[in-house]
Amino acid sequence: MVIYFAILIIMTLVGSVASFFLKKASSSGTILDFIKNKNIYIGGTLYLLSALLNIYILKFLDYSVVLPLTSITYIWTLILSYKLLHEKISKKKILGVAFIVLGAVLVGIKV
Repeated sequence: MVIYFAILIIMTLVGSVASFFLKKASSSGTILDFIKNKNIYIGGTLYLLSALLNIYILKFLDYSVVLPLTSITYIWTLILSYKLLHEKISKKKILGVAFIVLGAVLVGIKV
């Protein structure tokens, strides 16, 4: 069972990295530049991989657990935006992500 939760965490990381590459691709000037930008293809491929991992995980874990725990992606996104994009992370953003994750964990816990 632990292996499936590990795959779920990897899935969320892959999805967040995919978003990072799509963010980088968004800086392309024209539509032709966008189509030529390798970041769009890296991001799209990583999103596909994340979706495939999601489908695989759903074979073993309940949907009511998997979907709320995908909010772990917000943690990765916060870290990536801070480290790689040099975005400012306010206490408000950290608190917001903490509440989202707490809520997801509470929803995902089987009682």
